[in-house]
Amino acid sequence: MSSDSTILEMRGITKTFPGVKALQDVTLRVQRGTVHAICGENGAGKSTLMKVLSGIYPHGSYEGDILFEDEPCEFRTIRDSEGRGIVIIHQELALSPYLSIAENIFLGNEQARRGVIDWTRTNVEAARLLARVGLSESPDTKIVDIGVGKQQLVEIAKALSKRVKLLILDEPTAALNDDDSAHLLDLIRSLKGQGITCIIISHKLNEIASIADATTVIRDGQTIETLDMHGEEPVTEERIIRGMVGRPLDNRFPERSVTIGEEALRIEDWTVHHPIQHERVVVDRATLSVRRGEVVGIAGLMGAGRTELAMSVFGRSYGSNISGRLIKDGKQISPRTVQEAIRHGLAYATEDRKRYGLNLIDDIKRNISASALGKISQWGVVDPSGEARIAGRYRLDMNIKAPTVDVLVGNLSGGNQQKVVLSKWIFTDPDVLILDEPTRGIDVGAKFEIYTIINRLAEAGKAVIVISSELPELLGTCDRIYALSQGRITGELAREDATQESLMRYMTMEKEVAR
Repeated sequence: MSSDSTILEMRGITKTFPGVKALQDVTLRVQRGTVHAICGENGAGKSTLMKVLSGIYPHGSYEGDILFEDEPCEFRTIRDSEGRGIVIIHQELALSPYLSIAENIFLGNEQARRGVIDWTRTNVEAARLLARVGLSESPDTKIVDIGVGKQQLVEIAKALSKRVKLLILDEPTAALNDDDSAHLLDLIRSLKGQGITCIIISHKLNEIASIADATTVIRDGQTIETLDMHGEEPVTEERIIRGMVGRPLDNRFPERSVTIGEEALRIEDWTVHHPIQHERVVVDRATLSVRRGEVVGIAGLMGAGRTELAMSVFGRSYGSNISGRLIKDGKQISPRTVQEAIRHGLAYATEDRKRYGLNLIDDIKRNISASALGKISQWGVVDPSGEARIAGRYRLDMNIKAPTVDVLVGNLSGGNQQKVVLSKWIFTDPDVLILDEPTRGIDVGAKFEIYTIINRLAEAGKAVIVISSELPELLGTCDRIYALSQGRITGELAREDATQESLMRYMTMEKEVAR
């Protein structure tokens, strides 16, 4: 392999945090003008490696060497790496919502003359970059007024404004629907055609198989192998999984024995209006039910009203002018706060664990106990030993990978954070759990563990509702699936009758047809 075809080489990278060796002697070689995927389970060290490369972890805080375009690099800040043409786009997009697209593209890189911003030049250049990424929005549109898929394109336009040579995308399609994901992958192919090298970190193995030229697998902070995706022997998803988890994962979904009991919750004629635009109907006369021991799925495209339905049921934590009936164990209930919903045996695990599900700057034990402090308190005072004992039990039962329950949740991988969220709600001893995107942004190994936990809950007689954007996940885990389109339930299918095609047909049904 000739050196002139290699744009990046990382040799013997070792990065240690207090008590944890995150990377150990990792080696990565990326060819110019290719798409290079990096795979691994949550906590394997993928993002840490990219933070070393981009200067977030500065030279001197790790061991090993970085060569970019055959020159040794010692990046001490992100500006240093960007000055060489290395730009990273994180999973949590770094855009300012109330600034315009143009202002965001050139934030920190303003188009100015003698200290005064040239707005004409700013907007003209922004329009040119937007056209390059296939975005037709006006440069003066505020970020808050566009969807996540378009925001991702703005981030790429911002990278292009910095004359990017190597673009790093960390889970770029994690929050996107299928159409936005397909558009983004087409754009990455287009950038490759323009000579821009891309490194993509993703858990979506079907996307990696379709776009990557090479895939490096990292496990437990070490390089396992680099696979040539265009070699003589085709690289299957199963082949990548074997490298990631160290064993074949023959079945992505664990077997479960189903014993379905009495109806636990019925939602009838449920209508929810937007919290600010009160005339706008977000959930329109939805009716669905879930029984004890049953896992019921809700499928729908982004914006269909799935999360809004779940949050409005959970103590009216979303929406206005809510009407309809909730029947729990045969009796009508009207929980008007989250506390009342918990008392009625309802639990809701949010899709956004980092913002709404967890306190990232607090430890595991306090996160787990937070939703049911009354169970470990006397006279309003928390019993610390009881709190530690309960959290320790969940750490073992849920296989949370942390040495103690005193570890900060923000230092855990995505999969382990999700297990803390589930522990927190299981601790409330609910009868009905609503899990919103329970495996978003986590790897196949951790997903299997989450599915196993869902099965255990159902086998214990809990009623479980799963909201997911991944149709194979719903088909693999649920007994029945409801489809939601434009706020209305458009179909209900038993597991044996459901296919991706039939679900998609219901999910894309127009409201008029649904009536």
